[in-house]
Amino acid sequence: MENDVKLPFTNHLEELRKRLVVCFIAVGVCFAICYGFSKKLFEILMGPLIAVMPPGDKLIYTGLPDAFFTYLKVALLAGIFLAIPVIFYQLWMFVMPGLYEKEKRMVLPAVALSSIFFAGGALFGYFIVFPFGFKFFMGFSSDFIQPMPSIREYLSFSSKLLLAFGIVFEMPLVIVILTKLGVVKVSQLTAYRKYVIVVFFVFSAILTPPDVVTQIMMAGPLMILYELSIIAAKIISKKKAEAEEAEESEPE
Repeated sequence: MENDVKLPFTNHLEELRKRLVVCFIAVGVCFAICYGFSKKLFEILMGPLIAVMPPGDKLIYTGLPDAFFTYLKVALLAGIFLAIPVIFYQLWMFVMPGLYEKEKRMVLPAVALSSIFFAGGALFGYFIVFPFGFKFFMGFSSDFIQPMPSIREYLSFSSKLLLAFGIVFEMPLVIVILTKLGVVKVSQLTAYRKYVIVVFFVFSAILTPPDVVTQIMMAGPLMILYELSIIAAKIISKKKAEAEEAEESEPE
């Protein structure tokens, strides 16, 4: 650190409060913008399910205010996604005072990459997981069983998955940053691989709805991302070691 002055705990709480207020304002503004397009956004969100439903079938709602509150929730979900860069920026600004000057240079790239990885995870869930998963679930219909999904249930299911995939796709970036900061080592990442796989399945069971298919469809990409993170960590560690050797070899 540039100085060893420690701020009182109340100062950290006040700083956290300010950052959270900015995040809430950003989400609120984005929510107001997205509400005007909430109906269109929900139609887009329903796309993967509508594509696998029998022709003529539609989503239903059983409570009179369900449609209204669904559009509100869709606007809120879209507002959160739209405000993600601001949220990540505020998060990094909160932890930045505890970083070295050299580490602070990573903040803006980290914010950009965090937003990209989050969006990438959500898009992976929407374009890859949703079509396969919904087709699997709709396959249980028969002459005696007819699926009648409600808009409230669908929104709850799909929003949880989108947010979950957005969050878990941050893992490679987190591991790379921790490796660059020297918090974790490549040897640790490889040594604990089998335990991490178990954690992935537990984590997937918590984040996804209670069915094996979606849990596997989340745990699988997580394992792939973890292996990619190890490769990235090896590259960073090698470059870091080469830089340190170059500094030691320089004449005083």
